[in-house]
Amino acid sequence: QVQLVESGGGLVQPGGSLSLSCAASGFPFRYYFANWYRQAPGKERELVANISGASEIINYAGSVKGRFTISRDNAKNTVYLQMNSLKSEDTAIYYCNIVRFGTAYWGRGTQVTVSS
Repeated sequence: QVQLVESGGGLVQPGGSLSLSCAASGFPFRYYFANWYRQAPGKERELVANISGASEIINYAGSVKGRFTISRDNAKNTVYLQMNSLKSEDTAIYYCNIVRFGTAYWGRGTQVTVSS
């Protein structure tokens, strides 16, 4: 059974940093792209960043490029999102996602609030 559990969200001031983690289980994590999405109130869910199984391919949304860093540790079945220089518009629920055999799996999400 595929499980994804996010952690690390919280309240941070503009310009601050947060590090998110997503622990995966129930499938061979190292073979799959891992994705971070976010959804702000009243907006559609958007892809923030993703990373291939061996970390050879990494993509970022234009809005976070240069500020966020995605990484993974396949020995720990975990994908990370380091978020620096946070802005109020980064406020959202952040979700971990993988697609396996055509089925999308999601964690429950972790709230990130950027506010002074």
